[in-house]
Amino acid sequence: MDLLVILDEAVAALKAPLGKDDRVQGWTDDLRREVQEEISTSRSALRRHGLGVARHLRPRFDEWMDREGVQSGSLRDLVGDVQRSLMEARTMT
Repeated sequence: MDLLVILDEAVAALKAPLGKDDRVQGWTDDLRREVQEEISTSRSALRRHGLGVARHLRPRFDEWMDREGVQSGSLRDLVGDVQRSLMEARTMT
């Protein structure tokens, strides 16, 4: 799947209000908003400057989620996919 499509999907999912399951997994509105903004920033840089900028991005969403105590679930999986995709793009440029 195209990197920008993955980022678009993640931003859209993170803009939606949190559900009960998300909150049980450790998500807060502030955390959701902060992660969404970080992904949006990366997406904007890639759109403006091309995929070559991916080598300068250093996503550490997994560490962030661990520090915040976020448990496994659909949103964490989605953010993990974003991180993996950005890391793969770094090696391809």
